[in-house]
Amino acid sequence: MKITELLVEGYRSLKGVVWRPGDLNVLIGPNGGGKSNLLRLCQLLQAAACGRLAEWTQREGGIIPMLWDGTAEEIKVAVSLVPEASGGGWYVYEVWLVPAPGSGIHRVGSERLNSIRSKAYERRRESSIFKRTGSNTVVSNDRNWDTDSLAETITPEEAVLYAAGTGVSAQPAVRQARNILADLAIYSNFSTAHGSAARQGAVVRHETRLDPRGENFVSVLHTLYTGSRDFKRDVDEAMRAAFGGDFDELVFPPEADQRVQLRVRWKSMSREQSAADLSDGTLRFLQLLTILANPKPPSLIAIDEPETGMHPAMQRIVAALATDAAARTQVVLTTHSPEFLDAFDETVPTVTVVEWDTGEGTTLRGLAGDALAEWVRQFALGEILRTNAAGAIETEEGG
Repeated sequence: MKITELLVEGYRSLKGVVWRPGDLNVLIGPNGGGKSNLLRLCQLLQAAACGRLAEWTQREGGIIPMLWDGTAEEIKVAVSLVPEASGGGWYVYEVWLVPAPGSGIHRVGSERLNSIRSKAYERRRESSIFKRTGSNTVVSNDRNWDTDSLAETITPEEAVLYAAGTGVSAQPAVRQARNILADLAIYSNFSTAHGSAARQGAVVRHETRLDPRGENFVSVLHTLYTGSRDFKRDVDEAMRAAFGGDFDELVFPPEADQRVQLRVRWKSMSREQSAADLSDGTLRFLQLLTILANPKPPSLIAIDEPETGMHPAMQRIVAALATDAAARTQVVLTTHSPEFLDAFDETVPTVTVVEWDTGEGTTLRGLAGDALAEWVRQFALGEILRTNAAGAIETEEGG
C-alpha cells in the first residue's frame, strides 16, 4: 500500500506542489527549502485519518501559521493511494481546511474520497464514495450507510474519513484508504538526551511501533528483539557491522515495578553497558534499527535526516536497511549528507530536489530515472550535493 501522488496548495512553504514518491525516496536540498514541510503534511493526513486533526493543528499553533504567506484562504491536499493487490485501481482522498470565522481554529471546508479504476481493456472509471461540503455529507447510494448516524459523529474540525472508516459498519473501501493514511510513521526528532525516556527503564508491554519522538523506544525494542528471530538477527548483524566482533547482544534485565532496562553486552567487558551510558550516536543508531528492521512496518516510514550524529560507517548500514525496508513499505528520507547519499551504491533511490523559489515557495524537481542512473554509473550519488550538480541532471516537475 503506498502513496503515488501528493498534491498540496496553500500549506506553509508549499504554495502549490505535486510530489510523486517511489518506494525508496531521498529528499535533498538546502535548509529552509521545505523538506520538513512535506513530512509535516504527511502528519496532517495521518491526523485526519486518526480523528486527531483538531489536536494536531492546535499543536502546530492553529491554522493561521500554516497558511501560505499568511494570505492563502485554505489548505488543499489530495493524495492518491494504491492499495495492495489493487488490480489497476486506486483511491484519491481530498481534504480542504479553512479558518473558522473570527478564530485561528480550522474547520474542514470540503472532503471527498473517490475510487478510480483503470485497465488496459477498460475506460477509466471514477466513482464517488463520499463527498462533504461544510456540514453536508453525501454518501454514494449503493453503500447502504446510515448517513444520519454518520452525520452525528462528524464535527466541523474532524474528517469524514475517520468517522466513516472506523467501526464494524465501516465500508471496506473507506477502511482501506483510512488505514493506509492512519498507518503513516513520521520521525523528525528523536530524544537521546541524558535523562530522556530512551535511556531509562520501561514498563513491560507489547509495543511494536516506535512513537514519533522515540519515547517508547525501550519497550518496542524489547518486544521485537525478544519476540522476532528475524528482527534480532538483523539488529545483531547491524551492530556487529558497526562495532565489529566485540558486540555480543542486547539484554533487558528487570527493574522494579515490571520494568526492564536496555543494556548492551560486549565480549570484552565483564559488565554490560546501560542505555544511560551509550553515546547519542549509538542510541540513535539503535532507534533507526528499531524502525527500519521492523518485520511488520507501517504503510510509510519517513525519517528526517537519519544521518544526524552518526559515523559514515553507520550511515551505510542505515542506507542498506532502508533499501531492504523499501521492499516491504514506502521509505522517505531527508538528508544534507553526501556521505549518506554515497551509501546508496547499489539501489538508486528516487531523488527529489526540494528548493525555495522566491515568490513561488517550495519547488520539487525529481531527478529523472535514466539520467540519474547514468550519473550514478559515472559518479557517486553524493557528488550531487558536493558539487551542487542537481541542475545538470535531467529533471521533471514533482518528486
